[in-house]
Amino acid sequence: MSMRLILRISLRALLRNKLRTFLTLLGIIIGVATVISMLAIGAGARRSIEAGIQGLGTNVLLVMPGSVNQGGVRTGAFGHTNLTVADADAIARNCPSVAAVSPVTQNGAQVIYAGQNWQTQVNGVGPDFPVVRNWPMAEGRFFLPEEENAAARVCVLGTVVATQLFPNSDPVGKVVRIQSEPCRVLGVLAKKGDSAFGTSNDDVVVVPVSTAMKRLFNLSYLHVVMACADSRVDVDRARNEIIALLRQRHRIGSHEPDDFSVRTQAEFVAAADSSTGAFTMLLGGIASVSLFVGGIGIMNIMLVSVTERIREIGVRMALGATEADIRWQFLVESIVISLLGGAIGIATGWGIARLVAGLTSWPLVVSGRSMLLSVTFSAAVGVFFGLYPAFKASRLDPIEALRHE
Repeated sequence: MSMRLILRISLRALLRNKLRTFLTLLGIIIGVATVISMLAIGAGARRSIEAGIQGLGTNVLLVMPGSVNQGGVRTGAFGHTNLTVADADAIARNCPSVAAVSPVTQNGAQVIYAGQNWQTQVNGVGPDFPVVRNWPMAEGRFFLPEEENAAARVCVLGTVVATQLFPNSDPVGKVVRIQSEPCRVLGVLAKKGDSAFGTSNDDVVVVPVSTAMKRLFNLSYLHVVMACADSRVDVDRARNEIIALLRQRHRIGSHEPDDFSVRTQAEFVAAADSSTGAFTMLLGGIASVSLFVGGIGIMNIMLVSVTERIREIGVRMALGATEADIRWQFLVESIVISLLGGAIGIATGWGIARLVAGLTSWPLVVSGRSMLLSVTFSAAVGVFFGLYPAFKASRLDPIEALRHE
């Protein structure tokens, strides 16, 4: 028998029991759709987190306070308030691989204008903050070094705050109140989107770091120092320069641990890739179980089909069909079911992934690799779970098969 004839006979047998074929297809469809959608959701989450990290800026380094040993107990990260504006200024002056530096403080506060108010995060930063964060202005201007030196009562709004306080007017030039201090709005930052932690970058008010520390929150130390390197290849060199400088400024001995940490953008991306990669693999593994269950359904249905068609198999053998012909007939039936279910499952999985992407604002990431993997896996399932029924059908005794009622 030619393969074309075997395929035609197989399709005719499948169409003869439409409901049973559909239910068998359903197991493969659910399995493949689950694999596609889970891998796409995991990849979309990874892309979203990476985009949030890239939103920090370009070639960014974060200098954060480290731990402190108190009575033998180490406090962990941010346990030591030891970063100062002087440290930030020293990094800008003495680290040749660093292009720009901005000290940063972070505090929550209520911002008021006329009859409107909004609880937000107030960041005290340096004049080079837009350069470090690669964050242009949408309106107006950023504050100048002279205004930072004078602890001027000025501020720049994120788009969320600007929309909440000034829904129908231009905020530039208006005076808002932060912690009872009047601050003139110099401009509005361009829309940045969500951060890697799911919060909005645009829900922020930016003031000179001297204003935040002296006038608003009475601070002595910084939350973090942000710096950016001249280029990607200079990031590691800039990191080493910052570490050497701060160890000298903080009088840390050669055998003593740092009381600060310097993290690069690449480290954040690598950590995110590691966690989301493991998450994606977990989702894919769970989804593969459903595909395996669908394969068991194929075997079950094919075994039932062999039992129902014993007499038909005997007639075919009596008319000259070989064992190979009978094997191929049932094997092709299982492969057709798995491939058709795989194709429908891919379309269904893509639709689910698109729906989730729309609900979560994550990018839609359905890779050709995942689709090829699903089709290959579904075909392998068809072959694997169709082999035993096919061999069982081919080994039937023709005489006994013809006698079967």
